[in-house]
Amino acid sequence: MSAGRDAEFTEYVSARLPALRRLALLLCHNWHGADDLAQAAITKLYLHWGKAQASDSVDAYARTILVREFLHERRLGWARRVTLTDQPPEVAASEADKDSSLDVRAAIAALPPRQRAVLVLRYHYDLNVDQTANVLGCSAGTVKSQTARALAALRRTLGTTADAEPGPSCAAHNHGEITSNA
Repeated sequence: MSAGRDAEFTEYVSARLPALRRLALLLCHNWHGADDLAQAAITKLYLHWGKAQASDSVDAYARTILVREFLHERRLGWARRVTLTDQPPEVAASEADKDSSLDVRAAIAALPPRQRAVLVLRYHYDLNVDQTANVLGCSAGTVKSQTARALAALRRTLGTTADAEPGPSCAAHNHGEITSNA
């Protein structure tokens, strides 16, 4: 890489590293693993920096690399044999939601990696089905089925009987703001 491209890469990573680490934390559930994952993704991003700059969105390109690296690491044998423990994330939850938040985090952590990745991309990063499929390198149908399976598993684990997907429309419906014209 030329000095100018190196400077552009360094500037990009300096600005976006916190967001990449947060995404990695949501996937890994511990800061040590998140830092390792973010470093691996940044290394791959450096190798493909020309393609990343030519893409529609460098952020989307970097997220795609990070999520695919997460899934690749989970396919390796060591990820199934080694269990890393760490303190809960450094982000404090409100007192009223602390127990629920811990229950939800534990339920999400128990999901298979691909289902966890689908939920993080769909509901935390608010990507649609096609965008999520692009990041994961799979079909839209696979994203839909993985989402349905993940939500069903969360409902079973958390004892929820609601049939609607989480999101603003579900919350509005539950509060009586959306009415049916049936």
